[in-house]
Amino acid sequence: MEPRPADVIRVGIDLGTQSVRVLLADDGGRVLALGSAPLTSHRRSDAGRRHEQDPHQWWEAVGQASRQAFGALAPSQRTLPLGAVAVCSTSGTVLLGDERGAPLTPALMYDDARAVDELARLHDRLGETAVQLSWALPKIDWLFRHHTTTGLTGRYVAHSADVIAAALVGHRVDTDSSHALKSGYDVVARRWDERLLEAADVDPATLPAVVAPGATLGAVTPSAAEHTGIAAGTPVVAGMTDGCAAQIAAGALTPGSWNSVLGTTLVLKGVSSTLIDDPAGAVYSHRHPDGGWLPGGASNVGAGAVAGEFADDDLDALAAEAGRRFEPAGAVVYPLTARGERFPFVRPDATRFELGTTSSRAERYAAVVQGVAYVERLCFERLAELGADVGGEVSITGGATRSAYWNQLRADVLGRPLVLPSTPEPAFGMAVLASAGHRAGAAATVTQRAAAMVGRSAVVEPRADAHERLSAGYDRLVAELTRRGYLDPANALSSRNAS
Repeated sequence: MEPRPADVIRVGIDLGTQSVRVLLADDGGRVLALGSAPLTSHRRSDAGRRHEQDPHQWWEAVGQASRQAFGALAPSQRTLPLGAVAVCSTSGTVLLGDERGAPLTPALMYDDARAVDELARLHDRLGETAVQLSWALPKIDWLFRHHTTTGLTGRYVAHSADVIAAALVGHRVDTDSSHALKSGYDVVARRWDERLLEAADVDPATLPAVVAPGATLGAVTPSAAEHTGIAAGTPVVAGMTDGCAAQIAAGALTPGSWNSVLGTTLVLKGVSSTLIDDPAGAVYSHRHPDGGWLPGGASNVGAGAVAGEFADDDLDALAAEAGRRFEPAGAVVYPLTARGERFPFVRPDATRFELGTTSSRAERYAAVVQGVAYVERLCFERLAELGADVGGEVSITGGATRSAYWNQLRADVLGRPLVLPSTPEPAFGMAVLASAGHRAGAAATVTQRAAAMVGRSAVVEPRADAHERLSAGYDRLVAELTRRGYLDPANALSSRNAS
């Protein structure tokens, strides 16, 4: 039977690091079209790792990707009305813009590390180190110090999603609480944190007002419509960060459910009815669009360790041999992709290490991917120690899910089924968000819309006895992390007891 024709099109825009993706979906979750356009980064390693992008290129890429998506619609779909547009972007990317929302400076990307002095000064003034270099707040301080010559008048803080929303609606926009989190926004009190702003020398008058994800920001202007193909008058609603967008796309929106994103690094995001308090700062929480909390954390362990070491290898062949011969591998690897760790513990001085030796490329591959899976298990156990509900469904997204072997290994190490969503695209998550509250008739929550739109492509069940067999390697990793002082012995003991 042919699927029911779409009656309303929802538009999701994902402003990523390497590309912009624009996705068009109907209210049943069917993807109607997808467009993309590349982005260029400018990186330098002098005076700290620098990573900039030209925000003017973002708008050009959004136009290209959007026109491509609308051009790919079936003829019968091109006259359908548009419901709303939502934009997601990387967390911690920030720039300065003018009173219209147009960019005045390059964008400092989430992994730009030049604001070392600003972060140290902020830490000295606060007497604690919860704010990290990946946050936008020290970057904002750096931007004003280096790009303001005549005071702060006419220069305002903007997150990358704000720039695109402003270009769509023709004026400076409010930001959403998700993007504002790492810029010094207190999600509990629902206001900018005066203590953080004062420590960072940031004038509150330069910051945007903050609204909830899904709040209406304006409507697409005729000039923006010509540039993007999105009809003039289409509502533009506040989005969320790309990690939250991926969580929505995975449908992980009910208490106890989690989305584990394994890309270059590992990111876990879940749902909690109560705020999870982590004094160490490894776990932070966004507000759930429907109420409650979205706790999560981001590790520096991830698939980047495989990409860096096995770029010239046949990964399918390595995986096949690893599955036959090396479970577990003879060595245990803590596969950091960069110096320092953010989750499940915060240690800027943490370094990659290896225990034991391997006899072949296949065994070494096995040791690396097992190491990532072990850290993923440790992350879940750390969340449980902090009081988070981790008993619900776990979905997995990210580039690493292309490996069936790795998906199976992760299910085995965790000892639980893993769900593969049908459309694990942050842009799809924004289409789901755009559909909530902007429907004919009664408004719906984001959770309700996700239940109606998000499907699953597969469920990976853990193999019998595999969890127990692989636990020996996990215990070795936990013991070494404890010996090095990265893990508290009490936490390490509870992790071993949980196994």
